[in-house]
Amino acid sequence: MITVVAAVIERGDRRILIGQRRRADTSPLKWEFPGGKLRAEEKPEEGLARELREELGAELKNCVEIGRVRHNYAGRNDLLEIRFFAAEIAEGDIQPHCFEEIAWALPKELGHYDFLDANRALIAQIATGKVKPAEILRNAKQSDSLKSKS
Repeated sequence: MITVVAAVIERGDRRILIGQRRRADTSPLKWEFPGGKLRAEEKPEEGLARELREELGAELKNCVEIGRVRHNYAGRNDLLEIRFFAAEIAEGDIQPHCFEEIAWALPKELGHYDFLDANRALIAQIATGKVKPAEILRNAKQSDSLKSKS
């Protein structure tokens, strides 16, 4: 099984960062959350930080796992386990090093993009407000803060 990490990055205006795969990639021009395959012996958070640097030139500040899905794409023998993380990145310019283009979309707009199949369940949860990545990160920070005070 191949483990993949993906960042769901939500800005203060509730828009979520998505990237469109390049024309020459597998699943060309499909949309996805930034991320990629973990390397051997790499922890998920480390892999996510590396992928965000490579794909966007972005620095990961914080992340919390918000879901997992196992998926097998047609015509491929590899089973993927995709770990989705609510993620916060340092402010600064983002460069789409590995994408055809990037977009900041409102949750309700995500359904208008042609996403990879493995992303569809999470897209529906975000679009309906069942999953709110920025809120999950805030709650995790508050919980960590309370634990450190006790």
